[in-house]
Amino acid sequence: MRIAIAQILHESNTFSNRKTTVDSFKDYEWNYGEDIVETHCGVRNYLGGMIDKGNELDVELIPTFSTYCNPSGTITKQTYERLKDELIKGIQSKPNLDAICIALHGGGVTENHEDLEGALLKDLRNVIGYDMPIIVTLDLHGNLTETMVEAATALLGVNHYPHTDTYDRGKEAIDLTVKIVRGEVLPKMSLVQLPLLIFPTTTYQSPAKDVNQLCWEKEKEKDVIDCTFFHGFARSDTAITGSSILSITNNNIKKAKRISEDVAREVWQLRKKFVHNHPSPENGIVQALETEDYPVVINETADNPGSGAPGDGTFLLEALLKKNIPGTCFGFMYDPSVVELAHRNGIGSTINVDLGGKTDSQHGEPLPVKAYVKSLTDGEFIQTSPMSKGATVKLGKSVRLQIGNVDVIVCSTKSQTLDEQIFLLHGIDVNQYKIVALKSSQHFRAAFQPIAQKIITVDSQGISTSNAFYYNYKKIQRPIYPLDKSCTFEV
Repeated sequence: MRIAIAQILHESNTFSNRKTTVDSFKDYEWNYGEDIVETHCGVRNYLGGMIDKGNELDVELIPTFSTYCNPSGTITKQTYERLKDELIKGIQSKPNLDAICIALHGGGVTENHEDLEGALLKDLRNVIGYDMPIIVTLDLHGNLTETMVEAATALLGVNHYPHTDTYDRGKEAIDLTVKIVRGEVLPKMSLVQLPLLIFPTTTYQSPAKDVNQLCWEKEKEKDVIDCTFFHGFARSDTAITGSSILSITNNNIKKAKRISEDVAREVWQLRKKFVHNHPSPENGIVQALETEDYPVVINETADNPGSGAPGDGTFLLEALLKKNIPGTCFGFMYDPSVVELAHRNGIGSTINVDLGGKTDSQHGEPLPVKAYVKSLTDGEFIQTSPMSKGATVKLGKSVRLQIGNVDVIVCSTKSQTLDEQIFLLHGIDVNQYKIVALKSSQHFRAAFQPIAQKIITVDSQGISTSNAFYYNYKKIQRPIYPLDKSCTFEV
């Protein structure tokens, strides 16, 4: 059995002022053929799971094309055409395929397509036809569409946020693909979309945890292959933005429809519990100081690079520098120009710089600081978080600056902080610090929740804020909750 594998991942924040280009993708990954296997073998992500399950089942996996980019702005039209061409060309060049297994996101937006994934799958179908099975893995932050459902044989979304189950979904995708090719199952999918915006909500806690439990109960029913709660990506201003439920059965569309509707009704009943009211950076610091034990992790959700924000926002850092509390570290800020100056001057030097605030004015102004250069690194390490464990992370030239009592790590590549490795790389043991500040919404929890005495999410203005009313939505379908409190939902 010959199964082609591929990957194109992007979560598009349409409120970003930076377009996403081919070079944006190449900054992270742009691989063909066996380089894909070399990069992802042993890594706990989608492709790593596909590779391991393929080896376990002794099927021939045919790696074609793989790319991903850190969440960022809308993808340019030219970039979409290149992604489409690489995907289709890679698959067309492999003869005698039995099926295709693709890792996509579900939240991609291009200048010419609000539904990147639906457009890619449809364009692929126009070339290969509808006989060959196409099985797709998706992020739970996907804004799902009927176009995706019609073009794919099966869509499998991750259940957990942080996404610690991408590897498991990759394995399931290959397992399901083999069963489909053998004629053992015939997937039937039913999608129910809700008029509901959900901002980052961890599945470690209610209400998302409760919905997952309901989905898993439904999966115990006869002939049910999968039931997934997709939170959607609310930082995308499109007509398809919103949360949804997707159920898959073995040749029983009525049951799939009934299950999706049942779960959707439950989600709607819980809608008020998905609305967050996080403290400001200043109030978050006060709460941290009221906690006797340490470390206390303060995560800045409004400037989360993992949701397309610039990563150089200064609201939380400014508040920390004003407090100047001993035992405070921040990992990390994105500011290549500051890093370059620090590397030129060397360890032990003192530099005067304007730190952060260079991408736009929404996330705070640059901070004029006098900083001591404590350590310099290449920003490279192996990820130890349960999420994508084993992946090689390359954050480019990096520096640890001491600004008063605050240790600040600054990197040259934009990313959210997923584990403690970026701190350790610069000589910081987070377990010895009172306050550990970072930029992320939920993914950091996979590594930090076991060691943190308390986690405090702070919010402010910014293009990854959890305040729905901050965004100037123009294309989103109305009414939608929580923007429209009187919004109703029936199935």
